[in-house]
Amino acid sequence: MDLGLGDKVAVITGASVGIGLAVAEGLAAEGANIVLAARQGDRLTTEAERIAEKHNVKTSAVACDVATAEGCSALIAATEQGFGGADILINNAGTGSNETIMEAADDKWQYYWDLHVMAAVRLARGLVPTMKRRGGGVVLHNASVCAVQPLWYEPIYNTTKAALMMFSKTLATEVIGDNIRVNCINPGLVQTPDWVKTAKELTADSGGDWQGHLQGVADEYAAIKRFASAEELAHFFVFLCSDKATYSVGSTYFVDGGMLKTV
Repeated sequence: MDLGLGDKVAVITGASVGIGLAVAEGLAAEGANIVLAARQGDRLTTEAERIAEKHNVKTSAVACDVATAEGCSALIAATEQGFGGADILINNAGTGSNETIMEAADDKWQYYWDLHVMAAVRLARGLVPTMKRRGGGVVLHNASVCAVQPLWYEPIYNTTKAALMMFSKTLATEVIGDNIRVNCINPGLVQTPDWVKTAKELTADSGGDWQGHLQGVADEYAAIKRFASAEELAHFFVFLCSDKATYSVGSTYFVDGGMLKTV
């Protein structure tokens, strides 16, 4: 199936590993040119070069911290300079948290607000005008099932991902008249390097069965009884970017293996 993504320019944050890298790979496989953004410059450059060679597309690696205004500005400028703007923006950069509301300091709240919400705001302000010039585009936000079904140990993550989901909805209403479709994806359990690292740390003193730990998490939370791969989730991102999803506007899609307990 031709998804109509050939020669599109896609900007992906958090693209050096995990979900972001899988989305970059999936879009490149459909012929899209990719701007990969992340903080880890060496790894990012390696992956950008690999994707360009494997899929015969143009790529650019932009080492920046999108939790800062300066990092967002650098990414916007690099996209303008290298490709003349963007057709697709994937706001994927993010990370989990671990705190209580009573003990978490203001600066931790501020950091996650900047990473999960203000990065999306700033990149929209910078890249949506380039989409308008190019005749339209797609913006996707990677939030979380935790935006509506919170886990007790990460209140800051839950709150900022809920805000990202609402930002996605309001941006969709504002820009649909310019042929720019905005949607949000709320994943459930996805086996990323962060999950594996945490599982190894938690099982280091009890035999090191990190796979068993992850299976226990899946058994408890997901009806499907397993984690998704990053590639499984990326397939959904690629579809929503494509011209096969042109009536999908302002929606939030749960890709969570049955983790959400409400309708």
